[in-house]
Amino acid sequence: MHNLQSEIIQCPYCGESIEVLVDGSVDDQAYIEDCSVCCSPIIFSVTAVEGEVLSVNVRREDE
Repeated sequence: MHNLQSEIIQCPYCGESIEVLVDGSVDDQAYIEDCSVCCSPIIFSVTAVEGEVLSVNVRREDE
């Protein structure tokens, strides 16, 4: 991970706003990270171009 960027997302389970670090060095990526508040698994879909994060989408594991 070379280009970490801070993003604020809303947990799709508990609704809390949480700060996460997103790797901008990979163009398109999907991964699961647990919410730091409720510990539920959040699925992240990240789009980045040339090291800049363009979008971060989150959803529940059961969607």
